[in-house]
Amino acid sequence: MNKLTPEELTRYSRHLVLKDFGTENQEKLKKSRILMVGAGGLGCPALLYLTAAGVGKIGIVDFDDVQESNLQRQVLFSTEDVGQNKAVAAQRNLNKLNPFVKIITYAEKLTSKNALKIISEYDIVLDGSDNFPTRYLVNDACVLTNKAIVYGSILQYEGQLSVFNTQTTKGSFTQNYRDLFPDPPKPHEIPNCEQAGVLGVLPGTMGSLMANEVIKLITGIGEPLVNKLLIFDSLSLQTLTVTIPNRNSRVNIKELIDYDDFCGLNDQKDKSLSMKEITVLELKKLIDTQSDFQLIDVREVHEFEQANIGGEHIPMAEVPHQIERIQTTKQVVVHCRSGGRSGNIIQWLEKNHGFNNLYNLKGGILAWAKEIDSSLDVS
Repeated sequence: MNKLTPEELTRYSRHLVLKDFGTENQEKLKKSRILMVGAGGLGCPALLYLTAAGVGKIGIVDFDDVQESNLQRQVLFSTEDVGQNKAVAAQRNLNKLNPFVKIITYAEKLTSKNALKIISEYDIVLDGSDNFPTRYLVNDACVLTNKAIVYGSILQYEGQLSVFNTQTTKGSFTQNYRDLFPDPPKPHEIPNCEQAGVLGVLPGTMGSLMANEVIKLITGIGEPLVNKLLIFDSLSLQTLTVTIPNRNSRVNIKELIDYDDFCGLNDQKDKSLSMKEITVLELKKLIDTQSDFQLIDVREVHEFEQANIGGEHIPMAEVPHQIERIQTTKQVVVHCRSGGRSGNIIQWLEKNHGFNNLYNLKGGILAWAKEIDSSLDVS
């Protein structure tokens, strides 16, 4: 039953008095089913506004847990949610906002094995993921199931927005993610938000715009952002809209594949297997025995100032300009927060400068705080 109840008529009254919106479009929202992939920076504001708007059924896919560092931008969560699964925490908080919306959670990773089954149950998919394998997976699964995609991405001060794979009146489909990016970038060629940072209000802006596009698609009002990419600069408040070429990529999408392999991550994993590592217990022994080695911290300035274990501080972005500071005749231990950035820069140094004496600190300073010194504030 999609008729609005008296309570819903009151709740959505500001929609109902809108010119060209009214009861009919509100009932379309109530009938609709949308899937949010990723309850992070983009997902939080999009989920808040779509729940408030009265979308009938919302699915949330996210296998990650809420971390304290998320709270700077993921406004759906609070301190008490830290450590809980994001999809489950989001459901609980959204139910408080609007009990008339049905929230379904998938506290699991979206993969080639489950994507088609999950996505087939929804009308529109919002892609708020933060990695390329998931973006290509979502795109291909939506192409195969004829589902529209509302896409958003954020990094540092810039956001991107587009609407992919909508069906036209002639039966054809608009451009999709592969028309915009036919080939994925090389692994770690583009930093993620943990490495490069993101302005906290930016995902709020872009996530709200994603919700706006969803409402337009459901109700038919306005003009969806199809075949175009909106680029938003939060520092200048300038926007640039570019046309996405039609590469006819749809015809080549026939099945779901191994997207880690497609994006080169399996090769990266193979390389990481050959990387020399050291545990925090082994590092402590080097320090306690006053061994002759070099310890380098490649985290950002604010991370180093908050907590450090006495290493030389060379932020990751500065390493290429300070190669001379890295010893070549002794063991060098490189660390970051969890081991990802330090592993990346070690591989870059080995490939481009021939280093063979570099060791990655397994688990980074997080492991040090957990196993060696619990007084360190590495939140």
